Amino acid sequence: MPNKRLVSGIKPTGDLTLGNYIGVLKPLLYLQQNLKNFDFYLFIADLHALTFYQEPQTLKQQIKKIAALYLASGLDPEKINLFVQSEVTQHTYLGYLLECNSYFSELQRMIQYKEKSKINAEGIRTSLFTYPTLMAADILMYDANLVPIGKDQKQHLELTKNLATRFNNLYGNTFVVPEPFFNPLGSKIKSLQNPLKKMSKSDTESPKSYILLLDDPQIIKSKISQTVTDSQKIIKYDPENKPGISNLLTIYASLKQISIFESEKLFQKSNYKELKNKVVEEIINFVVPLQQKFYQLINSAKLDDILNKGAQKASLIAEKKIQQVRKKLGISRF
Repeated sequence: MPNKRLVSGIKPTGDLTLGNYIGVLKPLLYLQQNLKNFDFYLFIADLHALTFYQEPQTLKQQIKKIAALYLASGLDPEKINLFVQSEVTQHTYLGYLLECNSYFSELQRMIQYKEKSKINAEGIRTSLFTYPTLMAADILMYDANLVPIGKDQKQHLELTKNLATRFNNLYGNTFVVPEPFFNPLGSKIKSLQNPLKKMSKSDTESPKSYILLLDDPQIIKSKISQTVTDSQKIIKYDPENKPGISNLLTIYASLKQISIFESEKLFQKSNYKELKNKVVEEIINFVVPLQQKFYQLINSAKLDDILNKGAQKASLIAEKKIQQVRKKLGISRF
């Protein structure tokens, strides 16, 4: 019986934060270790990055940085296929074919488009409206059985499932209808300066609000020491009333691979400074070896070789799927 497939992509639009690691990469590492009889197809979603202007040279560098960070974090090229989306050109082909089977009204309902169009409808690129069909193609191309997602991506996967079902009903069984994997371990790491918001490296966020995986240890120490907490002295996990302290406990628990309850118990007799120092220690213990692996990989022939092999394997599957879809649609002469 052939292996099932898992598909996941990430946009190369910013440097990866500690929040990205704990919320996205760590669950992938867990699945890599524990999910048997699955093939992993992980890609750098550079085409999705183009829905907004990207400085070309920066984007080029970011693609390799994200790939190197994925591998440095522990993803094993012997167990996963890692590739760059734009290097498998069948993605855009299938994206258009799915677009032909989607409806204006369902794309209009997509949250990102709705939010951006409220701010500046005239300035939105067409690709921001149509990208959900490309995202569906990214998944359906590989007959993915499982797609790791956050709750904010649920709408995209529902559209993907609808497009797959609609196509199958119209033209016969063609696509596997994927199921979501909601990470049971994953924790949403919050901003260090506004712990009611998710940690994110965006234009509106102060650099003090996030920790990058490539931050220098001294910068990490400075950022954690300036973390917004509260005026109380009790260390306990209470996201509603003590979001800053709860965030630090979550970071510590995630990196130590213990429960938040255990993390809370460890610090019940500590003060805030002691908690922050321990969190700094754990982050540095984690990022230093990761950074060493990253700098060994980033300009190496090995990284290019891994991406080349990943794209080649993905292209073989993608071409087979495209030919199947063409025949179903009647646009193949053979």
